Amino acid sequence: MPNVEVLNMSGAKVGEVTLSDAVFGIEPNGAVVHEAVKNHLANCRQGTQSALTRAEVSGGGRKPWRQKGTGHARQGSTRSPQWTHGGIVFAPKPRDYSYVLNKKIKRLALKSVLSAKAADGEIIVVDSIKMDAIKTADFRKFLDAVKADGKSMVIVPEKDDVVVKSARNLPGVSTTTATILSVYDILNAKKLVIDQTALAKIEEVFA
Repeated sequence: MPNVEVLNMSGAKVGEVTLSDAVFGIEPNGAVVHEAVKNHLANCRQGTQSALTRAEVSGGGRKPWRQKGTGHARQGSTRSPQWTHGGIVFAPKPRDYSYVLNKKIKRLALKSVLSAKAADGEIIVVDSIKMDAIKTADFRKFLDAVKADGKSMVIVPEKDDVVVKSARNLPGVSTTTATILSVYDILNAKKLVIDQTALAKIEEVFA
């Protein structure tokens, strides 16, 4: 079972916690993680692209010249795809790219990325992440104190508007709750800064 130091918001060690093998100690499954990332990106697509086919562009009702005798190739409409301002062949239309991923696959992918982060030493556990006031500078000092440099994801037990608003102007820093974790966001973060209570919730929900 992997052990991780527990820090306070000043960066001082205040204890140690043993991570659950069921969540943070499995063999990462790369194929399942890939499926989860594909699903996330597909669900993020707006699918609003649209272009006009030759049936939808205006004009082109008259045959541009007679069928034979002009030396030109025969043409039936000035809105055929080969003409300027003509329609688009197989024009893209609005569509929904989202699809549902099996719950077991999503859970395995999440455990895989959490286990990979634990194996790489990229998990920082803090005894309690609390802010008295909305202060971006103070939150930056906290992240510097616990050595969460670069892209970081801060995981709290439940939604805390003071923490969210303190962190939202910091480049590369995101916040989430213990019960709403994204495989894509975890992969995208260099460090996971987890409140100790949130850690217990994660192990309770996903073990």
